[in-house]
Amino acid sequence: MLTNNKYSNRYNFAFIDESTKKEIRRKLLKAVAIPGHQVPYSSPEMPISRGWGTGGLHVTLAVIGREDIFKIIDQGSDASVNACNLREFVETMTGVRTTFDTAEATLIQTRHRITEEELQEDQIFIYQVPMPEPLRLVEPYEIKTKQMHAEGDYAKMWVYLYESYVRYNGIMLGADYPVKVNGRYIMAPSPIPKWDIPNLDNSKALHLFGAGREKRLYAVPPYCRVEPLEFEDIQFDIEHFSGKSCYRTGYQMAFLDELYFDDYSKHFVINDSNFMDKISSKNFARQHSNKYINALK
Repeated sequence: MLTNNKYSNRYNFAFIDESTKKEIRRKLLKAVAIPGHQVPYSSPEMPISRGWGTGGLHVTLAVIGREDIFKIIDQGSDASVNACNLREFVETMTGVRTTFDTAEATLIQTRHRITEEELQEDQIFIYQVPMPEPLRLVEPYEIKTKQMHAEGDYAKMWVYLYESYVRYNGIMLGADYPVKVNGRYIMAPSPIPKWDIPNLDNSKALHLFGAGREKRLYAVPPYCRVEPLEFEDIQFDIEHFSGKSCYRTGYQMAFLDELYFDDYSKHFVINDSNFMDKISSKNFARQHSNKYINALK
């Protein structure tokens, strides 16, 4: 039970009852054992509506421990309404320490981004997923998509990508670009930008995906092969920011957001708020003293 908390006598640790946690963990073990495969689960009721991050929250509350350090981001930001509300809920229901620092966190929940900092072996990265079925683009019926996954029959998806290239001279998919996991299942990587897809491949961390509205869990274990779908002569390509840099730090090698100021001027800023803060700190250190640089390494 919770300690030193006004809710300690009213709710179980991490809100969800222990039998439901056990069920979610068992389903996650199956998902890890079969990378990319969607595993159905009960999707218990939460104090937020489905579609607002319940799937990621289910996974977080099922695996979090008292010694974990929790971080949550919403499209790269630690300070968005979604991130702040869910962070406060997890902190209230568990009493664990929270952080904005990617390197410090042991458990990171995200909506639509992967951190710019490389994830490590002792970290778990949890995704809020709105639509877990990548074949929904080409097949509306659930019974048929299940059969296609079982048989490894992804011809319709390849035809869809080819037709997109023929019509528009490019594959017109941005976020949620389909990937093949461990050479077997096609998976929806959540609506992360194409920039983040290479960070899934052979990642050191465990990646867990929760779709509460669709009642599906799936996973990418550490050091697992994740390949974006591409043809031999039509290569997968990420977003390009050539000639552009963050107006606050001057940094170029990160996913950038486009901003318009009151004077209608256009600027770019690093999407990952914590990464931008660290870059800013290092720039400050370089301008002042070498001892600050050593401290930040």
